Amino acid sequence: MITDLSAICVLPNNSIRDAMACIDRNSAGIVLVVDKKSLLIGTLTDGDIRRALLNGAPLDSSLVPHLQRDFTVVGPEAGRAEVLDLMQARQLTQVPIVNREGRLLGLHLLREIIGAVERPNWAVVMAGGRGTRLHPITEHLPKSMIKVAGRPILERLLLHLVGFGIKRVFLAIHYMGSVIEEHFGDGTRFGCRIEYLRETEALGTGGALALLRERPHDPLLIINGDLVTQVNVENMLRFHTNGAYLATLGVRRYSHQIPFGCLKLDGERILHFEEKPVLEHFINAGVYVLSPEAVQCVPKRFFPITDLFQKCIERGEAVGAFEIQEEWMDIGQREQLRKAQLGTS
Repeated sequence: MITDLSAICVLPNNSIRDAMACIDRNSAGIVLVVDKKSLLIGTLTDGDIRRALLNGAPLDSSLVPHLQRDFTVVGPEAGRAEVLDLMQARQLTQVPIVNREGRLLGLHLLREIIGAVERPNWAVVMAGGRGTRLHPITEHLPKSMIKVAGRPILERLLLHLVGFGIKRVFLAIHYMGSVIEEHFGDGTRFGCRIEYLRETEALGTGGALALLRERPHDPLLIINGDLVTQVNVENMLRFHTNGAYLATLGVRRYSHQIPFGCLKLDGERILHFEEKPVLEHFINAGVYVLSPEAVQCVPKRFFPITDLFQKCIERGEAVGAFEIQEEWMDIGQREQLRKAQLGTS
């Protein structure tokens, strides 16, 4: 994503020559034409410029007659999967980002979404659950393959990881695992290498890690396969490394308002009255980072990953809490799935 507007923008009174120079500097193949308030007026690609020159337009002539004014944009809330869907559907390689007023905020590039610099870190996505709370939807479909905004949840997660440069992904599968394998194959179609941790019996949220044939050399990212999230993977990995943590747990703030007035008593005497207080807690967000040493501690049996964190804490080892502030939704419950599919939170 390009957010340096000076690198991609020109004004309406600039010339074709100015637009060419801007494209040459930004290597994005496009310039965005904005007014003095940074409102997006139109776009001009290198192809548009070539056609203008072939039609006899002088280099120092105005670029305005050659602008594309029927352009596609997204808002700042659009995730990588949504932007990629849009690009593929409309055969675009660049999509501007604007706010509700039409003010330019940045530019998405296809090459950055699917071709991020490769990281040495691996990721494991836990996708073996039965999703019993979502029956009858999951009677014939793995929970992680339920579609949100036209794309399976697991595919959204995979593209999100690839967008952050994670190119080696292990999918832990059990319930209807063949459906997942048939859809994803070896990962080539999604810009990564996919390997499968096939559970012959349910191993919980952590036990599948014992099926890894190799020990990771770098911190390992683990994520539950029923999440709709835009967690910043880069920031979480950096947090883990900078804190020298053995294990890091992704956490999320959760607030609950008690719908009644609450009292604090001393025997029969009222000391304090609070009307409909809001309780706030940090909850487990289902995203984890483990050092290679921590991965080695996972037994090959049913094993909740939270047990590993608890044991680390009891031994006095450094365990970090990384707050996820981006979009996050657990679709393991019917109401949350409905909200995700409707695009609400």
